[in-house]
Amino acid sequence: MADNYLEKRYDEVFGKGAKSARPSRPGLDVLLKNNRSCRGYDRSYEVKMLQLRRMIEVNTKIASAMNQQVLRFRPVLRGPEADRVNSLIKMGAALKELNLPFPGTEPEAFIVICSTVPESRFVDMDLGISMQSMSLKAVEMGLNCLMVCNFNKHDLKEALELPYDPIAVLAVGKGSEKIEMVQVNEGQSLAYYRVDGVHFVPKINAEDLIIK
Repeated sequence: MADNYLEKRYDEVFGKGAKSARPSRPGLDVLLKNNRSCRGYDRSYEVKMLQLRRMIEVNTKIASAMNQQVLRFRPVLRGPEADRVNSLIKMGAALKELNLPFPGTEPEAFIVICSTVPESRFVDMDLGISMQSMSLKAVEMGLNCLMVCNFNKHDLKEALELPYDPIAVLAVGKGSEKIEMVQVNEGQSLAYYRVDGVHFVPKINAEDLIIK
């Protein structure tokens, strides 16, 4: 294929100078900044199956340890199943006194992640890559997520009649929280906290992450 073929073809169809009119997408740094763990959602917004499918589809493009591709995904939309999932997951362990999520802000859509083989370090590698990638896709679509690993696995498997053991749950929705990152030095507390309704997440600064 000739160099710049797509750009030349774009100009042929839309005219020269049309590049500036192309819709711009947020860069990776913006997606990463906005990809915050959200524990409160706007329930007036209803997540659709197409959105969950687009998130799940990123798993056809990402890395997999030893290329084993053992993860399987069960989408859950608003309704009785979502209510059951909510009853079986726990969130905000570092803020137990708040009993998160607040009533009326519970997530109503989920992607339940299962493994076709017993959990191992390779499966966990795939799980981390998968959840981060799906969360970034959600942010690209204007949604937010929470990665949940604190839940009743046995009851969830039974409630959704899953053929495999669930190993994580990704809550999905339109976030209603204000979340800010705070740069800290190595050795300082990394516990997230809230002040006047704002959720603060400490992150170790880049300089302290580098081994000298």
